[in-house]
Amino acid sequence: MRLIGPKGEQVGVIATSVAQNLAREANLDLVEVAPNAKPPVAKLIDYGKFKYNEKIKAREARRNQSTAEIKEIRFRLKIDDHDFEVKKGHVIRFLSGGDKVKVTIMLRGREQSRPIGGVELLRRLAAEVEDYGTIESQPKQEGRNIIMTLAPKGKKVHTQSEQRRRGAESRAERQARQAARLAAKQDAQAKAAAEAKAAVEQVEAVAAQAAASRPAEAAETKAEETHAESHEVAEKAAENGSEKETGKASDATQAPKPAKPHAPRPSAPRSGSHTGSQHRSSGHGSGRPGSRSGGRSRGGRSEH
Repeated sequence: MRLIGPKGEQVGVIATSVAQNLAREANLDLVEVAPNAKPPVAKLIDYGKFKYNEKIKAREARRNQSTAEIKEIRFRLKIDDHDFEVKKGHVIRFLSGGDKVKVTIMLRGREQSRPIGGVELLRRLAAEVEDYGTIESQPKQEGRNIIMTLAPKGKKVHTQSEQRRRGAESRAERQARQAARLAAKQDAQAKAAAEAKAAVEQVEAVAAQAAASRPAEAAETKAEETHAESHEVAEKAAENGSEKETGKASDATQAPKPAKPHAPRPSAPRSGSHTGSQHRSSGHGSGRPGSRSGGRSRGGRSEH
């Protein structure tokens, strides 16, 4: 077989086994590119890369194919100026896209007897869109309609390429704006993070300073509390000593009072005994009237 090197150089006619050994040493694939030639032609290439390049070429070929379409737009003979401008805008858009435009004037009733008005309307349209397209077929009447065909000035391939270019530019601008917004957002986040970090560091420094000054303040407070407690204890001791001295002095100055004699309490006379004595006295009186005088007389008698 005839062998071609990886860079396109001619190696010459060699045996198939030798070509396979060369492909194995070069870490490439031995691909037969012309099997019907005499001798057959083979090439040392990277087959995966070769298939990828072939796919890219086929895609570019499909993209560059001209697939022009015929767009149709219809007018009335008595069309308003505003409607005419709107339909003219559609015609310009179709021609700018690389497509042909078939313009139709629809005639009704007596308008068919004077088609000159439709022809003038089509020529007016062609004159106003001459920057975008040219007349491919002149106006002609077909039944009730008058038809004219306009062709774009540029090919659709070029138009599509221009559209792709504009689309790529717009995408690039949009991506640039998005990147700018993202960068601004990241800068703002970084700035906010730095401010938050600085605030945290400041708070930590204040806390550390407060923690460093707290033992001294605690020692001072404790010393003040101890001094106040000792002062209170001393005041209480002094008050207790003065109270004891005052009590002793008052005991020494006051003389003992003499004990009062115990006076017997008068007993109330019993009602029963009093009544009995009265009865007895009354009995004596009744039996012996004048008992005292009788006694005296009894004594007088004894004296006598």
